[in-house]
Amino acid sequence: MTDRSPLPPVRLRPEADLARDALASPLFSRAVRLARWAGPDRRVGAGGELAEELLPAAAVELGLLPASAVGLPDGSEDPRPGDAADSADSAELGTEAVEDALADASEAWRVAVDIGLIETFEASDPAADDPAAAEGSAAEGTAAPAEDLELITSGSPQDVLTLWLAALDAVLADASLPDLDDLVDAIEDGGTVDFGELDWNPEAEADFLDGVLGNLYLLTASEDGPEDGRVPLPVLAASMLVPDDMGEPTDDVLEEVSDAMLKLDGQFRMLAPIGLVDFQPVDEALMVDDEQDGAAAAVGASPDDDDLDVSRYGLVRLTPLGLYGVRARMVEAGVEAPAVGDLADKGADVLLDRTAFYPAAAARTETSLWLADRAPLAAARDLLAAARGSDEDGPLRRLCCQQALSLVGAEAEPALREVLDDPELGGLARVWLAEHGAADVPPPGEDMIFWLTVDTVAAQLAAEGNSEELQALVEGLAAQHAGFFDVVWRVEHPATADVLEAMGRLHPDKAVAKQARKAAFKARSHRS
Repeated sequence: MTDRSPLPPVRLRPEADLARDALASPLFSRAVRLARWAGPDRRVGAGGELAEELLPAAAVELGLLPASAVGLPDGSEDPRPGDAADSADSAELGTEAVEDALADASEAWRVAVDIGLIETFEASDPAADDPAAAEGSAAEGTAAPAEDLELITSGSPQDVLTLWLAALDAVLADASLPDLDDLVDAIEDGGTVDFGELDWNPEAEADFLDGVLGNLYLLTASEDGPEDGRVPLPVLAASMLVPDDMGEPTDDVLEEVSDAMLKLDGQFRMLAPIGLVDFQPVDEALMVDDEQDGAAAAVGASPDDDDLDVSRYGLVRLTPLGLYGVRARMVEAGVEAPAVGDLADKGADVLLDRTAFYPAAAARTETSLWLADRAPLAAARDLLAAARGSDEDGPLRRLCCQQALSLVGAEAEPALREVLDDPELGGLARVWLAEHGAADVPPPGEDMIFWLTVDTVAAQLAAEGNSEELQALVEGLAAQHAGFFDVVWRVEHPATADVLEAMGRLHPDKAVAKQARKAAFKARSHRS
């Protein structure tokens, strides 16, 4: 059987909807808009960055600032001489607001260049034509809309999502960088970065952020995750730093969690504009409080905790677009990250193998999608054929087959009648026929009843382990059938001994448990 994926399957929105979400995300939409704005008069530096004096015009183009706030006449794209922050409107907005708008414009331009929406061209050396022009001047290049920009309007949803994923990669790379001031301080005379002095490991930082997003993905996809998908930042940080076997986190670990929480706050602020997450930042008042105590209280709390306002410590959830993006990165990295609908074109054997470990709701949806493209009778025959087998995975396949057949209508009845005499499938066929009110269903013999009992318990063991539900089943079987253990050890089923040993472990009555263990010994001796 296929190894169980560590990640539950996710239900993704249709690509057309996701592409619309991508185009509506603030950073990506700004990148597209600036790509359309690009032209020969948009001067760029050696790295393709927009000339600093053009940033005010770019911010106006994006609607981040009114033209008057940056010294531009209404309707004009050409910057006036002088500092944009000196205008009256700029003063009214505040220097910080203007600087943030210019930074957003710069980032949008850079992303557009990085993902190929803007093409930049190097200028010739000014000394080549006019030696006088070279004095005090650096060669500048120009920019123009790139060919890929057409994909935004004429391409497929997948084309748009491919561009968005490239933009996401660029933003994630930026989010893993250290504080710019620290980076500048760490630059040596030769122009290189002393990573030892900076105490920054690029690969480790990127891996940490990928791990955080992976845990957020897991919490989002899990059926027992937060009801509304929101995860407190301290909980997310703790998932990366607190060992699973640690009872009460130590002060040192809590300090690490607190530091990581604040780092994640900054990173998620950067990731929200690309549409990856919905994010409620950390309350700035906590920055001057003892955030370690707060982090300690918030670890393990839920957003609905009445005794603690967890939201003050930051809440984050993946958007539907973010779920798609994180999964796409995982798949590219070779991680098995199933999505509901992946099995629709696969065979019945693959369906039974993969859905065996899916959460109940996901397995039901996946099976419904698989059945939707098949005739009921043919699908039932395929499922029954795939369920056969005396290997150790057979019981679980038959359990999954029984669950799948519960979704098939009365048209499947002939397929179930065809296997009534099959020693492996006859029991589940009778169950299906009885549940659907079929007439003239022959009663099962005692051998078939006990074989089906062993098969059912073996399947539950494989699916759930020693669960409370299985313990209740074991107790019920021992109580309902007088002399159960005197008969069941003779059942010719590969899992008979294992099932009896499990019953010996699970039954709370010591005398009954002893009977089960003796029966298991007899079963092994009988088969040897």
